[in-house]
Amino acid sequence: MVSIRASDPPLSAHAAAVPVPGRTSSNTHSVPLSRPTRMAYADLPAAAATSGVTNSPDFRNNPYGYTPTEWICILFLVLFSLSTAIHAAQAVYTRLWWLFLTVCTAGTIEIIGWAGRLWSSRNVLAKDPYLMQIVTTIIAPTPLVAANFIILGQLIRRLGPSYSRLSPKWYTLVFVSCDIAALITQAVGGATAATAVNQNNSPDKGGHVMLGGIVFQMASITIYMALAAEFILRFLWKSPVRAADASPVYPFDRNAKLMLAGLTLSSLCIYVRSVYRTIELANGWTGYVIHTQRYFDWLDGGMICLAIFVVNIFHPGLLLGKADAWKTVAVTPENSDKHAV
Repeated sequence: MVSIRASDPPLSAHAAAVPVPGRTSSNTHSVPLSRPTRMAYADLPAAAATSGVTNSPDFRNNPYGYTPTEWICILFLVLFSLSTAIHAAQAVYTRLWWLFLTVCTAGTIEIIGWAGRLWSSRNVLAKDPYLMQIVTTIIAPTPLVAANFIILGQLIRRLGPSYSRLSPKWYTLVFVSCDIAALITQAVGGATAATAVNQNNSPDKGGHVMLGGIVFQMASITIYMALAAEFILRFLWKSPVRAADASPVYPFDRNAKLMLAGLTLSSLCIYVRSVYRTIELANGWTGYVIHTQRYFDWLDGGMICLAIFVVNIFHPGLLLGKADAWKTVAVTPENSDKHAV
C-alpha cells in the first residue's frame, strides 16, 4: 500500500504512476498520486539547459521559447509610435507624400508587430498574437528600405548622375522593384508559416520562403550599398563612369553630407537586422537564436527603431528640400561651380 502524509512534498509528474504490487509490468496500473505542477514558461529555457535539452519546448505549445518581456514591448510600442507620428508630420510639412507609403508604413507595421508581442507577454499560449507578430516584424523594414533607395536616387540626381553606374530613375526603379519582390516573398512565407502554426503543423515550409525573401533583400541591399559607395568615391575623386551630360549638379554641401551620413547609418542598421534574421531562420524554429529574446530585441527591434529615428533626424525633406526641390534640380550661377568638396 502507498501512503502519503499531508506533510510530504508534492510528487513530481514523473512519479505519478506506481505499479500495483503483485502484478506484472504488462498489467501495471497507474495510481494518480498528485496533479503535475505547471512550470512557468519564463523558467523553461533554464530548465531545458539544466536537463541537457538543447531546444526549447514544443513549438506548438510555446512558439517563442520564452515569454516576451512586457516593459520591453511597451517601450518599442512607444518608440515606434512616436517616430511614426513625427514622420507623418514631417511628410505633411515637406509635402513628400511617398514617405507615407514607405517610412510611415514601416512604422505602422512595427507597431502592430510589437502590439502582438505585448499581447503574448500576457498570454504566451495564444496563437493570434504570435501569428500577428511573426508576419509583421518580418515585413515591416521593407518599406523603410525602399525609402533609402529613393533618397539615394535623389542624392545621385543632385550630385551628378555621371558618377553612378545607374541613372537615378533606374536606380530607384530597379531597387524598389527588388524590395517589392522581397516584401511579397516574405509576406507569402509569413502567411504560410502562420497558417501552419494555426493548424498545429510544421512552419518549416513558410520559414524557408521567408528566409529566401530575406536573403534576396539582403543581397539587394548589399549591391545597393556597394553601388552607393562607388558613386561617392567616384564623386570625391572626380572619376565619372561616363562623360558628364547636361544633368544639373548641386554642391556637396553640409546638408548633402548629413543626408549621406544618415542614409549610411540607417542602411547599416537595416543590414545588421537582415543578417540576424537570416541566421535566425536558418537556425530553425526550435533553434537557439530564435528562442533567445535579447537577440530579437537588440538585433531586430533595436536596429529598426534606430534606423527609423535616423530618418527622423536626417530627414530628406529638411536636408534636401521640400517637394518642389525634388521635382526640379536646377543649376544656378551660385552653385554651378561649387560641386567640388
